Amino acid sequence: MHGVTAAVAPGDSPNWRGGPWGASARAILAPNAGPMTLEGTNTWLLAAPGADVGIVVDPGPLDEGHLAAVQAAASSAGVRVAVVLLTHGHPDHAEGAARFSELTGAPVRALDPAHRLGPLGLADGDVVAVGGLEVRVVGTPGHTSDSLSFLLADAGAGASALLTGDTVLGRGTTLIEYPDGRLGDYLASLERLATLVGSGGVGGVLPGHGPVLDDPAAAIQGYLEHRRQRLDQVAAAVAAGARTPGEVVAAVYADVDRALWPAAELSVRAQLDYLGAAGGY
Repeated sequence: MHGVTAAVAPGDSPNWRGGPWGASARAILAPNAGPMTLEGTNTWLLAAPGADVGIVVDPGPLDEGHLAAVQAAASSAGVRVAVVLLTHGHPDHAEGAARFSELTGAPVRALDPAHRLGPLGLADGDVVAVGGLEVRVVGTPGHTSDSLSFLLADAGAGASALLTGDTVLGRGTTLIEYPDGRLGDYLASLERLATLVGSGGVGGVLPGHGPVLDDPAAAIQGYLEHRRQRLDQVAAAVAAGARTPGEVVAAVYADVDRALWPAAELSVRAQLDYLGAAGGY
């Protein structure tokens, strides 16, 4: 399961097709739809109105048609891609980055040096300024250890936007890719995002998969509540006699498509570790 995004509860039928949000952001949807990626990966093109340079976030899979579509979207807007930013290194977000860099000449910046192309990385608190846009880097580990979110200041819709990669999805919930991802880190990241959006001015969550969320505070609070409920359910399953992660999955995720149980098991392992129960498994 390494390198795969998972929405453990995909929810309703696919209907998201990408498109603009505000005046500064546009999602180009990659053709990699599936139970683990929802309608596909959202590649985000960011450019201030009237600017001739912009940013691409998460070029997506190594798919020549998709990369060409991203280029075409930039060209039609009169924008040259100046830099590529990665929310994390999973292939459905980052595999196409090297090829996209070849096509555009843009450097690739990421937290993990293994995914960088060029002299600069990314770290919590960095600000990337391109063509009148400012993007602040927010460290949000948990889904993976290298997960980042990006706060796009004044996205042209009277508010900022928060690009969350796989930390918050447009629908469903996110895999904690244990052991690289850790539930304690993830909960702390959600709390940090809750504080950030609670301060006001964030008008939308622009996720790595699924539709834009227009009520960021409610979305992040829902994620926190879901995680707490799952922790209670896992603890109850262990107390009732579940002795392996697989047995916990069968008890807690009985209403989830069995095709997603392997992904659910990674999250269960992360929850058991968080609860201090992992030593017995």
